[in-house]
Amino acid sequence: MEIVEANIDYKLIGERIKEARRKAGISQEKLGEIMDVATAYISRVERGSSQVNLKRLSQISIALSTPIEQLINGTAVESKNYLNKEFQDLLNKCSKDKQKLIYNIAKIVSGINFA
Repeated sequence: MEIVEANIDYKLIGERIKEARRKAGISQEKLGEIMDVATAYISRVERGSSQVNLKRLSQISIALSTPIEQLINGTAVESKNYLNKEFQDLLNKCSKDKQKLIYNIAKIVSGINFA
């Protein structure tokens, strides 16, 4: 049996938690109270400097009335395009020259031939 390691982006999950918390109008302190954890823990999770386990992720999901899939992969349903929003946000922060470079790199990585 082969064991496959998953690359979990805790920083990205933390950003999604922070966004969901803000949309819900809940402070870090209030979320900490609901979950019975320190505010510092919530802060570390949102920064991605603390790994969040499934139990805690489930508690956050329930407290924020947000599907756990939304926190993990950015969509409420399974999707191949789960990074679209994050990728678009990243591109919007880049200059036109950097956007073109990223586009060309993406074409190379995806195996698309340049015309």
